Amino acid sequence: MFIEMCKSKIQPAVVTATELFYEGSITVDKALMDAVDILPYERVHVLNLNNGARMETYTIEGASNSGVICLNGAAARLAEPGDKVIIISYCTLEKEKAIGWKPKIVIVNEQNQISKELF
Repeated sequence: MFIEMCKSKIQPAVVTATELFYEGSITVDKALMDAVDILPYERVHVLNLNNGARMETYTIEGASNSGVICLNGAAARLAEPGDKVIIISYCTLEKEKAIGWKPKIVIVNEQNQISKELF
């Protein structure tokens, strides 16, 4: 049996920009992606703490240590700069490996710089 588990989480990231006329995705600071092992084009869920919107998209790597969190395409309609979001990625594990599994989680400050790592 396989179980889908939370692989990693970035929280509470601050949306720095939105780009409606782009083909889609979320641009995330490379340093944040590296810290939680999220790859470019990996599927993620984005949860908006300000308005309750939940969306699924894929990641695009932004400049390292830039603090960028930019919702692109249709997702841009679900957030505004300044909104706080949680970005979650998932993995599928065999039940035996899922027991006791711990995701990689980073807590970020208002500039989207890592303030705490939980592994």
